[in-house]
Amino acid sequence: MRQVVPLAEAANFPFWKRPVTLLFVMAAAMPLSFAVWSALLNNFVVEVIGFDGVDIGWLHTVREIPGFLAVGVIAIIMLMHEQILGLVALLLLGVATAVTAWFPSLAGILTVTMLSSIGFHYYETVNQSLQLQWLSKEEAPKIIGLMLAAGSATTLIAYGLIVLGWRILDLSFDFVYAVAGGATVLISLVCFLIYPRFSTPTPQIKKMIFRRRYWLYYMLQLMSGARRQIFIVFAGFMMVERFGFAVHDITSLFIINLMMNMIAAPLFGRAVGRFGERNTLVFEYFGLVFVFLAYGGIYFFGWGVVMAAVLYVIDHMFFSLALAMKTYF
Repeated sequence: MRQVVPLAEAANFPFWKRPVTLLFVMAAAMPLSFAVWSALLNNFVVEVIGFDGVDIGWLHTVREIPGFLAVGVIAIIMLMHEQILGLVALLLLGVATAVTAWFPSLAGILTVTMLSSIGFHYYETVNQSLQLQWLSKEEAPKIIGLMLAAGSATTLIAYGLIVLGWRILDLSFDFVYAVAGGATVLISLVCFLIYPRFSTPTPQIKKMIFRRRYWLYYMLQLMSGARRQIFIVFAGFMMVERFGFAVHDITSLFIINLMMNMIAAPLFGRAVGRFGERNTLVFEYFGLVFVFLAYGGIYFFGWGVVMAAVLYVIDHMFFSLALAMKTYF
């Protein structure tokens, strides 16, 4: 990636070598590691390490430390181009995923989780920045929606292989983690070698900026992060610990999520462009109120596994609407 190419000139490149194609490739590579890691995590920590609710809380606390410290990206991009940093972070995510099953202990899984989380959060931070620099305001909602669908399609293939392979080939956690992480590492290296470094006409600002007029965006991000953590920490763990889901069961549920996202994400992208960010986010938040109240009903009224699975899918679909906050910003 030694050649530096202005963004305007890149429009004349073959389609496979354009900036938007690189965004799609990275959007497909990241879920190969992160989604597979997430799908196997609850079964791995319960069946192999013997986690309880306190342990899973510690794991996700450690996982969010790099997210809180993602502000450090500002210092790093002073020395490293964002495109390179994104691929390096993707590479770290892949390596950490590949070796996850090598450390079946609380200390080991916390260490690997920290490394994979650094890769994930730094990649996501830089990737969002690149999207907003490389895409026009008019095409951003539609293209980002398509990228979400592409990531879901890639993950669907991975999950399908897990469901079939786990039951038929008796796959192990070690093998699946190694293959998924290795694929992300390979894609990262290929992207680093074949894509030039794309430069934008307006340099990225490399300092922290707080402005009073952005207060609503800050609050939306804060609440979105809190909601996401409640869902990630407890929803999947509940399926394994409370309802006894096996790997192929929880992965099958993830497949349903992905199939719904493949259909919904592009539609949500168009909805943001048509109805605006405000109306779309209001719809999301009102929907979440009912979803979380219904989650409470599972515990207090014993509504059962079917209701839990339905809520899991509905809740996950609302994640796609978060793209409205990117275009709002």
